[in-house]
Amino acid sequence: MRDFVITVLVLALIGVVAGILWSLAAPRPPYVVTGRGPLLADPSTQALIAADGWFAVITGALGLACGAIGYSVSRGGRPLPVVVGLAAGGLLGAYLTLVVGEAVNLGAVSVTASGTSASLIAGPLGLTAWGVLFAWPTLAAGLFFALEGIAGYRDSPLRRPFGGNDPYGPLSSYDISDRTGDR
Repeated sequence: MRDFVITVLVLALIGVVAGILWSLAAPRPPYVVTGRGPLLADPSTQALIAADGWFAVITGALGLACGAIGYSVSRGGRPLPVVVGLAAGGLLGAYLTLVVGEAVNLGAVSVTASGTSASLIAGPLGLTAWGVLFAWPTLAAGLFFALEGIAGYRDSPLRRPFGGNDPYGPLSSYDISDRTGDR
């Protein structure tokens, strides 16, 4: 239980830092101030998609790093609490990245556009593709399982059938002419 709790808490703290980083990196969509309130100045803006992209890149990279570090830390112990902690903590970390990134709002503060005399403001940071919240836990647990599978295969007795004493000899020295013989 201790490994699970520590993993979740560390990933939550990393999520707070990732939220600040996402807030700095992601662009803000331009809004125009009208009598009815702020409206999206350019409905075809790429800033909304770029915010999702930056979120996926930041949380995906953290997921891969956390998966590799979690695997190396749990190599000698019990891996199950760590991998479950990576999944739960990754989801919590991604959620905290979203909440902190939206709240901090450190990105671009000035927005310019051509051909308009209306006042423009930088819009709030947010996600439009909610599926990117799963990048962190999926990549963390996925890399952990892949590394565990590679190490498990390398150490597996199934890799060396017959205890290393193959009755047919090593496969590399197998020659078809030795099997057919002269008849």
